[in-house]
Amino acid sequence: MEVHHVTEGAETFTCNAYLVVGERTTLVDVGSYDGVVDRIGDHVDDVAAVVLTHQHRDHVGELEAVCEAFDPEVHAYADHPLGSHAIDDGDRLTIGDEAFEVVYTPGHADDHVSFVSETTLFSGDVVVHDDGAFEYGSFGRTDMPGQSRERLIGSIERLLETLPEGVEHMYAGHGSVFHGDVHDVVETALERAKRREPKYPE
Repeated sequence: MEVHHVTEGAETFTCNAYLVVGERTTLVDVGSYDGVVDRIGDHVDDVAAVVLTHQHRDHVGELEAVCEAFDPEVHAYADHPLGSHAIDDGDRLTIGDEAFEVVYTPGHADDHVSFVSETTLFSGDVVVHDDGAFEYGSFGRTDMPGQSRERLIGSIERLLETLPEGVEHMYAGHGSVFHGDVHDVVETALERAKRREPKYPE
């Protein structure tokens, strides 16, 4: 699967946005980097779809610009003015050339979903490889209004149950891309989340 990290190197705060090129070229999250349309254009002339892991500002900030440039379908769990297709837990989507299952993973955000295929996990912010708080298995923050560590823990547990054994690529909303034993990274994140310690101690 051909994946381009199109917000890499951005000088403003943004999530990681991934352009997945294939039969159905798809942007996984959009980010808040105002150069993202140009970065996408470096690789493709058309984007068929945008899929959103959740709608925090750093993940959808440039959605209007992307829609104006490429007129894609917009798939989101929660309503959005630019959304054209609602997605729900258990739905199947084609991202690039692979079939992905939508897995509802709230805790960091009420509308958070992850996308799982036989080889790949797009985890949004529920689990990341490294983010400055932890290396090799971290998780989304849950210390702000509307967030819940307990729901996040349940989501990570469900994600582990859903992941096929062959998953070896993880593209998270922050931090670096990971290739290897994704199960181990997710299990490490779960163990840390269960300790109930603050992710960002004062």
